[in-house]
Amino acid sequence: MQHRVTRQPAGEQGGPRPDDDAGLSAELVAVVAGARRRAVRDGDRQVDTAHLLHSLLEYDPEVRSAVGDAPQLARLLGYLVQRSIGYGLRWQGTVEDSGALAVVPDPAPYGAESREAGAWSPAAAAAMEDARRRARRRTGAPAGGPDLLAALVTDRGSRAVEVLERAGIPARELLARVEGPEAEGDEEEYAGGREAVG
Repeated sequence: MQHRVTRQPAGEQGGPRPDDDAGLSAELVAVVAGARRRAVRDGDRQVDTAHLLHSLLEYDPEVRSAVGDAPQLARLLGYLVQRSIGYGLRWQGTVEDSGALAVVPDPAPYGAESREAGAWSPAAAAAMEDARRRARRRTGAPAGGPDLLAALVTDRGSRAVEVLERAGIPARELLARVEGPEAEGDEEEYAGGREAVG
């Protein structure tokens, strides 16, 4: 008889929950709070990577600068604010879990059950963990907006990458702009992700 192996929740592994302030800069704390508010306001079951991307663009000028010029930003924000139509309709009632990142924690312990608004999608929770890891590896300082942006674009199967690609902003090029020479070390990790849909 085979036993089903369940993933150990990040909280039980001793790691912070996605919305914990631990390991986050003040700016990123505001980004996370904004993403949670947006998910609840939109009636979405979970905070996903597109919510995080949208909030990053609102709160972090360094991220806006990395993403592109004014026309690119306007196009990207146009896609993000229209998530209730078009491709966003495909997201309703589904869980965002691209499976591209090695560690995908159980979203249930992150403040709400997975079916309640304000919970975290597995992909978004993994991106938050990855942002903290990147910051620790780089300087040991709290994670900031660029760390989270790099984590989001590394997961090619995420909703954030789907929106970026639809807006004409290639995720691989964006990762190179955010991380510069350090991005070369992430090429293998990036190549392991799934292709963006669409």
